[in-house]
Amino acid sequence: MCGIVGYVGNKEAAVFLLEGLSKLEYRGYDSAGIAVYDGSEIRVEKSVGRLAALKDKIGSNMPKGSLGIGHTRWATHGRPSDSNAHPHADCSGDFVVVHNGIIENYLNLKEELIEKGHAFRSETDTEVVAHLLEEVYHGDFEAAVRDVLRRIDGSYSLVFLSKKHPDRLICTKQDNPLVIGLGEGENFIASDIPAIIQRTRRTFIMNDGEVAVVTKDSVTITNRRGEPVQKKVFEVNWNAEAAEKGGYEHFMLKEIHEQPKAVRDTMSQRIAKDGSAIVIDELKWDAAFLNSFNKIYIVACGTAYHAGMVGKYYIEKLARVLVEVDVASEFRYRDPIVDENTLLIVVSQSGETSDTLAALKESKRLGAKTLAITNVVGSSIAREADQVLYTWAGPEIAVASTKAYTTQLILFFMLALYMAEIKKTVSPERVKELIKLLKQIPAQVSETLSDVDPIKTFARQYGFNEDVFYIGRSLDYDVALEGSLKLKEVSYIHAEAYAAGELKHGTLALIVEGVPVIALATQKSVYEKTLSNIKEVKARDAVVIGIAAEGDEELEKYVDHVIKVPETDELLIPILTVVPLQLLAYYAAITRGCDVDKPRNLAKSVTVE
Repeated sequence: MCGIVGYVGNKEAAVFLLEGLSKLEYRGYDSAGIAVYDGSEIRVEKSVGRLAALKDKIGSNMPKGSLGIGHTRWATHGRPSDSNAHPHADCSGDFVVVHNGIIENYLNLKEELIEKGHAFRSETDTEVVAHLLEEVYHGDFEAAVRDVLRRIDGSYSLVFLSKKHPDRLICTKQDNPLVIGLGEGENFIASDIPAIIQRTRRTFIMNDGEVAVVTKDSVTITNRRGEPVQKKVFEVNWNAEAAEKGGYEHFMLKEIHEQPKAVRDTMSQRIAKDGSAIVIDELKWDAAFLNSFNKIYIVACGTAYHAGMVGKYYIEKLARVLVEVDVASEFRYRDPIVDENTLLIVVSQSGETSDTLAALKESKRLGAKTLAITNVVGSSIAREADQVLYTWAGPEIAVASTKAYTTQLILFFMLALYMAEIKKTVSPERVKELIKLLKQIPAQVSETLSDVDPIKTFARQYGFNEDVFYIGRSLDYDVALEGSLKLKEVSYIHAEAYAAGELKHGTLALIVEGVPVIALATQKSVYEKTLSNIKEVKARDAVVIGIAAEGDEELEKYVDHVIKVPETDELLIPILTVVPLQLLAYYAAITRGCDVDKPRNLAKSVTVE
């Protein structure tokens, strides 16, 4: 997820570009850049680091001109650096582009363009677009852009600038947001409304596949076939702070609703075109490598630790390799049995978690092979590990992690299936079946988010209870742990998760009349056992909210309320069941008047021991 801005008008473009990027820096902050046409050349200024670094670099020598584009980056391809920062130009400097998203076939295109003599300056997928535009341009700017769009695969918002056509910008989108702000004698482009809200409240919201030619006096929008599209002007009635959150009240809620896209982005490029296999080119593992270790450790903290517990189940179930999950803060102090036959997988959203980084360094010292799962390109953990898999979830601003968790589950599932393919522990037919179901997950997460009114009701009804219990078996227990953590983090309710089968070993003493119990019952292999445990708490007069898959009519007989999620394989359903638990925590916090995005005593990234 990155921030994009564009300007065409009669005023100095750079002033708006820097102003707009400052409003979008929450979307990406590892580098930033602007490109302005000064009447003869396109001047590109960019810098690694926060936007302040770019402003310091430019100083008083502000680019002059009334046509320009800008970008604040959240890295997906290529580490944060000056050269990898956007905008990106072609060989001649005639064309410049900014991009939000992922170009899935960029490697093939890059090889083809290099053979034709193009010289690349960065490691990014985006630069391919600029060179491809140069290659196909024959005098018609819009026709060349359309030709580029026919050649690229993936998700994107793109804005194109050409010094050969200094009166216009061209922009388009696919699965990434883009808006056009309508002014008087000037028009604006942005990836999100906060960038333009101080300049105009009249906007066009771009739809997938639309192409817009934007001049200072006009906006012409067509579809992929070049047919005119009539757009209604959308009047923004949010205040600036609300606009930054996309109209959501809090970043946490926004990020919960970003999960379908985040999950889709994490899967992109990692599934074969025919859906027959998982393709993780970042690893290039083979049977010899997988047979070189006899044990896997998954080490993490907090939410990432809970993702690791699900990851353990996936890897053991599918790849049939022994896995141990450990809390990073304890790992290195217990003299772990780690050697050259060990694979250590560390998980951290920020890639800067101090305890996880220390565990990684200690394991490397002991000879282990290491793999990082993280969201931040170029982070300390990403640099330190032998290999890295990125979740591509985009910046997560709220302290309570939501989309980072679901994308970590997606990546663990894909990694486990990838290992199973190599080790031949799962039949090709089962692999295809699971991949088919995996590809449905983004739409199913959207479906889960479509009706939150019952969850709001439960939150208002039970939000002032001081104790809440979560129970589940198998993968349901792992998800229950994450659900209870979310409730504790943001609502300050004392919440505990228990393996349902352990109730009789002490926990049942805490179940009294009226206490809420969140019971997860999605695992068919232990479904009858879970029902028995639910009956145990109901017999003590608990109020039970059941979490079940669509089509389950049995659970309703034994609980007070039911929340349904779409039906899928029991391996994949944790990615869906956690969503209502996130929402329940959010709305409980709202009920109690808590600071949702910044809970007391907590920080987003724990960089001290």
